[in-house]
Amino acid sequence: LDLLRDLGAGATFFVIAPRAAAQPALIARIHEEGHTIGLHCDAHVRHSQRDAQWLERDTDAALRRLARLGVRPTLWRTPWGDTAAWSVGLARARGLRLIGWTTDTHDWRGDSAAEMFAATRAQLTEGAVVLAHDGVGPGARREDAAATLDYVELAGRHARDRGLALEAMT
Repeated sequence: LDLLRDLGAGATFFVIAPRAAAQPALIARIHEEGHTIGLHCDAHVRHSQRDAQWLERDTDAALRRLARLGVRPTLWRTPWGDTAAWSVGLARARGLRLIGWTTDTHDWRGDSAAEMFAATRAQLTEGAVVLAHDGVGPGARREDAAATLDYVELAGRHARDRGLALEAMT
């Protein structure tokens, strides 16, 4: 958040609801600083691996947890961007818009900031939606998010130098 402030950047955080619930002050700060908070999940599971009823329960549990934090997301980035036939209908029924990305840092792999920047630099154009992770989640091959922070600084300065707005999604 400090880096985003220093860059004059907005961001969208798609949160795992139990993790968000464990960090209410952090969630409040994200909101207070003008960033968008979207839904990621309650359990980090691919939609295509579960049935519609499971997804309804998971989504509703996540939305309840977030509501207790004062968060009412309208954006939903599913785990791995994976959806099932019922994801779109459930999103619509819950007032959520499914969101993807145009540029994937693959930061979960443990690449250095320089490697991620080199791989994504050409894609950092107007309207780009960059996928990055501010924590360590399932399947991550890294110990922390330090390289992602370094990447955000490189990409943020690159975008700013080119006159691109660094905005949260709405």
